[in-house]
Amino acid sequence: MNWITKFIKPRIKSLFKKKSETSKDTLWTNCTCGNLILKEDLEINYHCCPKCGIHHKLTCKERFKLFLDNGEYEIIDSPIPPDDPISFTDSKSYKDRIKSARKVTGQEDAMMIAKGKLNGIDVTIGAQNFKFIGGAVGIASGEIFIRAISHAIENKTPLIFFPCSGGQKLQEGALALSMMAKTTLGVNELKKLNLPFIICMTNPTAGGVTASWASLGDIIVSEPGATISFAGARVIKDTVREDLPAGFQTSEYLLDHGQIDSVIERKYLNSAIGTLLSVLLKKPEAQVNNESNVTIDQSLQSAG
Repeated sequence: MNWITKFIKPRIKSLFKKKSETSKDTLWTNCTCGNLILKEDLEINYHCCPKCGIHHKLTCKERFKLFLDNGEYEIIDSPIPPDDPISFTDSKSYKDRIKSARKVTGQEDAMMIAKGKLNGIDVTIGAQNFKFIGGAVGIASGEIFIRAISHAIENKTPLIFFPCSGGQKLQEGALALSMMAKTTLGVNELKKLNLPFIICMTNPTAGGVTASWASLGDIIVSEPGATISFAGARVIKDTVREDLPAGFQTSEYLLDHGQIDSVIERKYLNSAIGTLLSVLLKKPEAQVNNESNVTIDQSLQSAG
């Protein structure tokens, strides 16, 4: 091995890697399929790879802008409890992890809620940002979710949520686990008033999120290729001591086995869910978005 191969090439690669990871002004981004994509093209294509079709993760604000009518929304302020309720520390203090996540994402917590219109219908909407400690749910996310429930009830609007999470926060112990029960009770209050609760699973939706509110939607759809699970595939395989089916825990597999209602491409989500809401709320046909002009069956077939 000569000095160019040993020293120069690694140094050049490290420089390019550091620049692409830290600079917000870079014009290109990479897909997991190895495709180099112009960021502008990725945004135009709903943040989906034009080569392999994989749906890239979105921030909460990107999700709201893509999904709601005219990209217009208003963030709903939510109470944020004190950080680090059990003074947790591992290789890094939990407070430092939260501080770092807030700096990277510009969010106070992984979960964010907003209000806007979908197909001309007032809706309350929520999403999770996986870049914020893996979208993990703790006390703060639990309180934000309950705030979304309260807003939907007060304003008599449907609630639409886009989970994207690895589950509950280990750094908050049993307090985070208690949010599974609290959010489930919140959904129950929403259902008592017959307000639609629609879930769109995104990649990944796992752990305590799947085991609580994310599985309680009146209608549950998913983006293509999303991993939806409770425990990881390797844990399950080691437990049952058997090989798992191909595509196990993907949205397509769950659709085939009746655990979700439909798999819908991101570009069709607003028209499909908007039409569903119009039917569920028995809105006059004139209020249905004329631009989409699709029935539920057409939306699901085109997504399909």
